Amino acid sequence: MNLCIIVPCFNEANRISLNDFGIFLSNFPKVSIHFVDDGSTDTTEYILYSFQKKYPQQVKIIKTTQNLGKGNAVFWGMSKALENKDFDTLAFLDADLSASPEECLYLAQKINPSIQYIFGSRIKKIDNLIERRFFRFFVGRIVATAISKVLNIAVYDTQCGCKIFNRTTAKVAFKTPFISDWLFDVEIFFRLKNYFGASDFIAMSSEIPLKKWKDRGNSKIAWTYGFKMWIDLIKIRRTYK
Repeated sequence: MNLCIIVPCFNEANRISLNDFGIFLSNFPKVSIHFVDDGSTDTTEYILYSFQKKYPQQVKIIKTTQNLGKGNAVFWGMSKALENKDFDTLAFLDADLSASPEECLYLAQKINPSIQYIFGSRIKKIDNLIERRFFRFFVGRIVATAISKVLNIAVYDTQCGCKIFNRTTAKVAFKTPFISDWLFDVEIFFRLKNYFGASDFIAMSSEIPLKKWKDRGNSKIAWTYGFKMWIDLIKIRRTYK
């Protein structure tokens, strides 16, 4: 497996844990990480290029000329990664490492000819550690239930920022830019479902509870997006239905 992990970054200078990324890269020298600097206005670009110098064979920096939003930063990073035919497995992960790169790799190793799309899920169980503020959990369950109804698929957590694809599903999921900055995950589900058909999509997908996830706080999503989110969801439903 040749894994490439896309990490979108917007003004992450004071939040991104490059030390943790460095430990991961040292332990897994065959894994590549592509950081997408999404028009940052702080020192993110500087610290990312400094980090790249330490791991020139594994790290690539992709710079956008303006802020595209998380969804299209991931789209841009995936599009560039797909140009490299050596990558047979691709993933994206949040810069704050709410889910660790080690766990992303663990899930990626479950990709096979039958399971072509894997997404982490923040299901709290007796044998895992999911740290999430109650309010965000409560709101998240309302949103997740609405999304599951719109998709007409029983999905517990579409919005977890750890998703893995083989080349085939990545090409379908990231064929064109996204409508929504923050609900682009829903668009991914729709694109794959519409392309492969609902039954085949379900058969080739796997939702796996994460072993560990931590709410890092300092969300980049403004509280006002809570209103716009429903408009985005309606647009997505109309577009992909």
